[in-house]
Amino acid sequence: MSGRSHIHHPKVDQHEGHHDHAHGGMTPHEHHHRHAHPYRPEERRRLGICMVLTGLMMLGETVGGLWSNSLALLSDAGHMLTHFFALAVSYLAIRFAARPPTKSATYGYYRIEVLSALLNAVTLVIICAWICYAAIGRLRHPQEVQSVQMVVVAVVGLIVNLATAMILHGASREDRNIKGAYLHMLGDTLSSVAVILGGIAMTMWNTYIIDPLLSILLCVIILLWAYGLTRDAIRVLMEATPEHITVDVVAETLQQAIPEIAAVNDLHLWEITNRMYALTAHVHVGNISVAETMRIRQTAEQLLDERFDITHAILQFEC
Repeated sequence: MSGRSHIHHPKVDQHEGHHDHAHGGMTPHEHHHRHAHPYRPEERRRLGICMVLTGLMMLGETVGGLWSNSLALLSDAGHMLTHFFALAVSYLAIRFAARPPTKSATYGYYRIEVLSALLNAVTLVIICAWICYAAIGRLRHPQEVQSVQMVVVAVVGLIVNLATAMILHGASREDRNIKGAYLHMLGDTLSSVAVILGGIAMTMWNTYIIDPLLSILLCVIILLWAYGLTRDAIRVLMEATPEHITVDVVAETLQQAIPEIAAVNDLHLWEITNRMYALTAHVHVGNISVAETMRIRQTAEQLLDERFDITHAILQFEC
């Protein structure tokens, strides 16, 4: 005999906690309308505030870099441009992810968030390539920098970057898309500190080669973060098993917690988007009634949700 569980629509808002499994025979579209509240309103609010602050500071650093003739400051302004773009893409990704599933996109549009994170990482690589190219030219032919003006603008930028990083910090712990934007802001916070220290050093010793050297150092740090972000996004797009969940442990947990389950095989586990996990598996039981398999299915789904945060489980029962 065989039976298949009904399909759960994943959590619409990750901050709600565990949802009720008794959705009956609702379709994903009906389930979406049952959860009619805005998708991730807090993250959207934080991103909106950060976009305004970052945009204003980007313009300020551009003017300040031209005023002081500082490549490091102009590079930081360019870096902030990518941050503004990252915030905008992250914001739009959340808005698109809120769209309900359709017959052609049965999982909805949650993967847009992962694509957003990957796009953020790519923009970091591009901007770093441009900064390094300009810095090499400055190393060959150092140019005088108005270091005092450079420090003043960098201090203001540091304050703005700290504020935006703090706004995004809490949400970045649980959301890969927000994490991408947060890493952008954190990187620019460190770059502002480096620009300030470099400006002070140039003021004291008139060593203008520090300016391009700082730019190259910042690029190396940013590229390391971009690598980690790219790796995480690619894992999701490749439907790899989440790093903190082991397939064998999931199967053993089901067998140990539910005596009627003799074996679990052909188990597949993947991540739809941040903290939204899906699972399919063949569950071997004795020659029991269909009603009994429904009870086992409900118990298994609740266990998977509570223990592993797997909210989309499809279980096929076999004798």
